[in-house]
Amino acid sequence: MSDLKEKCESLSGISALPPEEALAILAKEFAGKATFSTSFSWEDQAIAHLIATNNIPVKIFTLDTGRLFEETYYVWSRTKEQYNIQIEAYYPNQTLLQEFVADKGPNSFYEAVENRKTCCGIRKVEPLKRALAGNELWITGLRSEHSPERENLPQLEYDESNNIIKYHPLLHWSTEELKSFIYSNGIPYNTLHDKGFVSIGCAPCTRAVREGEDFRAGRWWWENKSTKECGLHAHS
Repeated sequence: MSDLKEKCESLSGISALPPEEALAILAKEFAGKATFSTSFSWEDQAIAHLIATNNIPVKIFTLDTGRLFEETYYVWSRTKEQYNIQIEAYYPNQTLLQEFVADKGPNSFYEAVENRKTCCGIRKVEPLKRALAGNELWITGLRSEHSPERENLPQLEYDESNNIIKYHPLLHWSTEELKSFIYSNGIPYNTLHDKGFVSIGCAPCTRAVREGEDFRAGRWWWENKSTKECGLHAHS
């Protein structure tokens, strides 16, 4: 068993604490090696608010795929301004991206699942590996409402593929609780959420969710449900 896996098990009781308290303890436990990934979603904006307003020493990063919505860049700017925080951006490897687009074309992800997963790998997974390198704690905005696969997800877990501990502070929050927290605290958020966009990723791969559709229906809608993952989270 790895040292981090053992440490994860020893800290499991932290899940019973309010998220801001748990975040503060974990930031101290993993001083200089705790990082938070934000895509500027509702969840991530709430976590950024908790980190910033409680002065919790956690690094913050985002993955700029190069094909994000204009609204996403706007909320990124607003978040930096409102909280005066640093958000480090990680970008796709230029050589890998150029070779892929030259070979397959800029919108080849619509043509085959393999192309789409390769695109996600270049634009998201490889930059994530660089962002996580050297860290021991990865804070995420995953919630159990996102998918059935996350219903039994532990709030603190060991991610073997990245050799890192993951903490999901809002795992058990409902969507209504989350929205209420956002509105009552004046937290900037992506206005696409008001237009039916639930899970917001790259612009070509995201659409609004129709009434009665599940949370992930707006992502890679042209694919079968079984293929809808990008590789960032083993449970996505």
